[in-house]
Amino acid sequence: MPNVKPEMRIIFTITVCLFAVFLVWPLATLFVRSFETANGFDVANYHSIISNKELMKSIGNSLLISSITAIISTILAFILAYTINCTRIYQPVKGVIKTGMLIPMLLPTITYGFAIMYSFGNQGLITKLFGRKIFDIYGFNGLLIGYVIYTLPSAFLLINNSFKYIDKKFIIVSKLMGDGTLRSFMNTIIRPLWGTLAGAFVLSFILSFTDFGIPASVGGTYDVVATQLYQVMLGSIPDFNNGAAIAVIMLIPAVFAVFLLNYLEKFNFHYDKFTEIELIQNKPRDISFSVISSVILIGMVAIFAVMFVAPLVNSYPYNLAFTLSYFIDVFQSSDLVNVYKNSIVIALLTGVVGTFVAYSAALVNVRTPLKGKRLMDTISIITNTVPGMVLGLSYLLLFNNSSLKGTITIIVLCTLVHYFTTPYLMAKNTLAKMNPTWETTGELLGDSWLKTIRRVLLPNSVSTVFEMFSYYFINAMVTISGIIFLVTAETSVVASKIKELQHFAKFNEIFVLSILIFGTNLIVKLSCDYLQKRPSINRN
Repeated sequence: MPNVKPEMRIIFTITVCLFAVFLVWPLATLFVRSFETANGFDVANYHSIISNKELMKSIGNSLLISSITAIISTILAFILAYTINCTRIYQPVKGVIKTGMLIPMLLPTITYGFAIMYSFGNQGLITKLFGRKIFDIYGFNGLLIGYVIYTLPSAFLLINNSFKYIDKKFIIVSKLMGDGTLRSFMNTIIRPLWGTLAGAFVLSFILSFTDFGIPASVGGTYDVVATQLYQVMLGSIPDFNNGAAIAVIMLIPAVFAVFLLNYLEKFNFHYDKFTEIELIQNKPRDISFSVISSVILIGMVAIFAVMFVAPLVNSYPYNLAFTLSYFIDVFQSSDLVNVYKNSIVIALLTGVVGTFVAYSAALVNVRTPLKGKRLMDTISIITNTVPGMVLGLSYLLLFNNSSLKGTITIIVLCTLVHYFTTPYLMAKNTLAKMNPTWETTGELLGDSWLKTIRRVLLPNSVSTVFEMFSYYFINAMVTISGIIFLVTAETSVVASKIKELQHFAKFNEIFVLSILIFGTNLIVKLSCDYLQKRPSINRN
């Protein structure tokens, strides 16, 4: 580890100041405003919320449906991950499952609701296949389907990653020792994954509890806390102080989740030695999990299929004659084209600046001897805890009378801070695995610390950098909860424009814009994946 350099202190100071101004200060402002009333500072806003039966019911609704969503998503994600890692089904099928699970992540959540409407509505695609309407899509049912689709990919990625570190040798040993199927399953699969499964549950709960896009489209009369906050802040008579109090209450489950995850860390363990071994073929097991996983994947993808059909026909489902008129209309609309351009600009800026900030923070933490560098971990915990809607509201309250109001800059900053945790951890894990003496060697050879980063560390982590950029770009394209309070007519993005088009029932235009987001994200994802696989110099 090199000695402390001035450039290390500069990067550390700038990073800390950035989060002090655009994370700590906004949240502190939000907390203070939640106690502000016409008569000074007291708990009247909180008392008003507690005494509001409708609002308390919406909080209860959010807790209930988020809990059910988390249970379903965790179970389904486990089945999919188990199929990929613990069965002998055909490798191409495993590849299709892993790729197909990424599809929802490339679309804004508000689109999910409209896809559900066109799939399960009276004239929906799936309704026609079954010959009758299966259930009412507005309210609890629609929200549950949307939330599960939204949270399933994230839960799957988390569990699937942990499966890679399970030593399958113990599964075979357990069988040889005469353990029954259930006992072997619990000891060799569930027990090592217990902490991860709990983490997937918490992650799914928080994502659904704080999402605004899905209830905005299919929530119906089933009120949840996210839509209540939106109505309080952007209704006919905005109430900033009461909205701040609701936002603080939305933080409580997230804070509780952090403590729960820290407690569950003790259930995680690792093997001293890891053995790569292929499990014995078991046709009943393989066929069963192959069928179940295929049904899950097909069911999820089928809901989005209508999104690619409806804008390509004259009038779905009444006139199925092929047409490109809706695409042409969108591209001829300067308003919609500008919205799409705004989304691209914001996503690019967020990807570039966000990757730079997250990589710099990880560098300071892992590759310097600075005191206080662990502050970066604390920052990542906070950004992982704060819901996007709460962060966006805190920006609105703090910067409402500043030059940042209504600018692309504030949207980029909010998105950068909101999604900081995952890219930061990507960079941190990669940098931690590198030889700790590289900087010292570079110093002995006459290279400065920054030159060693440019010539050695960066080339050896270039694949992670592309992955970080891809993560930031895609999330910036699809997010709506974090920016719904910050966009204006000039800075409107595709996700917020979809919310506006909903009021005019322009669903074909909504699907065209959604396809544009999907196509753009897919291109960026595939491009970054390709660049990640290219050989780089100095790779160890």
